[in-house]
Amino acid sequence: MHEAEQEIQVLIRGGESLAVEFKSDVKSLPDRDLVAAVVALANTEGGDLFLGVEDDGTPTGLHANHRNLAGLPALIANKTIPSLAVRVEALELEGQPIARIQVPKSRQLVSTSDGLLQRRRLRMDGTPEAVPFYPHEFVQRQSSLGVTDPSALPVENLAVEDLDPIQRIRIRNAIKKYGGDQSLIPLADDELDGALGLTVSVGGMRRPTVAGLLLLGSEMQLRQHLPSHEVAFQVLRGTDVLVNEFYRKPLLETFEEVEVLFRARVEEEEIQVGLFRVPIPNFDRRAFREAFVNALVHRDYSALGAVHVKLDDDGLSISNPGGFVEGVNLDNLLVADPRSRNPCWPTSSSASAWPNARAGASTGSSRVCSATGAPPPTTPCRPLTPSPCA
Repeated sequence: MHEAEQEIQVLIRGGESLAVEFKSDVKSLPDRDLVAAVVALANTEGGDLFLGVEDDGTPTGLHANHRNLAGLPALIANKTIPSLAVRVEALELEGQPIARIQVPKSRQLVSTSDGLLQRRRLRMDGTPEAVPFYPHEFVQRQSSLGVTDPSALPVENLAVEDLDPIQRIRIRNAIKKYGGDQSLIPLADDELDGALGLTVSVGGMRRPTVAGLLLLGSEMQLRQHLPSHEVAFQVLRGTDVLVNEFYRKPLLETFEEVEVLFRARVEEEEIQVGLFRVPIPNFDRRAFREAFVNALVHRDYSALGAVHVKLDDDGLSISNPGGFVEGVNLDNLLVADPRSRNPCWPTSSSASAWPNARAGASTGSSRVCSATGAPPPTTPCRPLTPSPCA
């Protein structure tokens, strides 16, 4: 058996997934259904559509209408907007002719020529389904692909004058405390906002960006204009909840309050090293700050859900809404080039000196190793590289 045939059999035996779809052609699959299935794959992760295969993986062959596959790529290109280029391969499986349609992952939203826009998702039982792609999900998709910067989008129904001036004081204090760009301190408020990408000009008026709202907005404004923003700090002992605090305050204020809660739970144990006693904390404070800031900066603000900081019997975990951005996965996580879901944020956080969010800072994992005396990781994460605001 050829290697290509083995690959096909492995894919089909694995069943349907986000990237694999089976379509029966016994009754001649309508062109509209075929194109809709291709669009759903392109708007998710791309993948393979096997025409002439039942949902259980049984090959039943192609209908006479689809035996000539030469015109199938043109049909799909003509019935998708923008036109989608696919590769069609004729195969034979268990004596039955089938077609493998290889669909690339699209960096743009693709619809059928009838205006149908779909994506794929997994049901609770793990099987895939095609569902409508709703407008409120567009920003989430585009930000994960690096096409749109949600943090640089203007909040058009909010004036700069409505923002909280106390938060600018916090920014200036952070610059002094953490060694940020000192040239920002003497700037006027509007100059500081512009330098950090916190405001943009819309129709001749200055409006806060999403990043500006997160740093300078009041709690009420954040609840009204950005309901997805939330931070949770939880301490669990077994099934008992000892601390369960939720915050919707501006990010610097939230960071300060969560760090106070965290520092109260850092315990040190002294060990003897030669003539010296060296304190070893149960959690490295600098690594925590970097992980927490990254969770705030790189979360998906178009998705509902809180950034969770949880201390339990297993240790410390920090999680945020949103998966990996395009080009990053579990296999290359430690060596992939740094990419931000919100490109405006690295500039703001670097200039204002959010702890360890600037270029040149070593990774949190390396800090933990140096603090505890453990050997450093063999493939450390690269530091965050600032990117200019869009």
